[in-house]
Amino acid sequence: MSLDTIRLSQPARDQLIKLKRITGIKTWNILCRWALAISLSDASTPLVRDIVPDSNLEMSWKTFSGEYGDVYLALIKHRCVVDGEEPSPEVIEKTFSIHLHRGIAHLAGRTDLETVSDMLSLAFPASDL
Repeated sequence: MSLDTIRLSQPARDQLIKLKRITGIKTWNILCRWALAISLSDASTPLVRDIVPDSNLEMSWKTFSGEYGDVYLALIKHRCVVDGEEPSPEVIEKTFSIHLHRGIAHLAGRTDLETVSDMLSLAFPASDL
């Protein structure tokens, strides 16, 4: 995998289809941004596993990140350092993929997620407002 072209696993694609239906968010990249942010905010280390990018869902880094590519890349590099890894291109790619897939699975597994408002409440719990 390369950050130039992001390919997802078939299970992640299926989970994104579910999330699109539930939330009404129409684009993959927006859901993937939420998923990455959710996973990066979790201090635990994702279970390290090989991600098989076997679906037909792919997007460019520019599509994924939009105008905030430098911000997303900095967040991923920071996470590499926090996890004790040298942020080499290979480690950055793996960290991104693992966190993206964990975040997608986390969002898809939530039973309390039915609207965009529910997604916002994940980012801004009532106690934080």
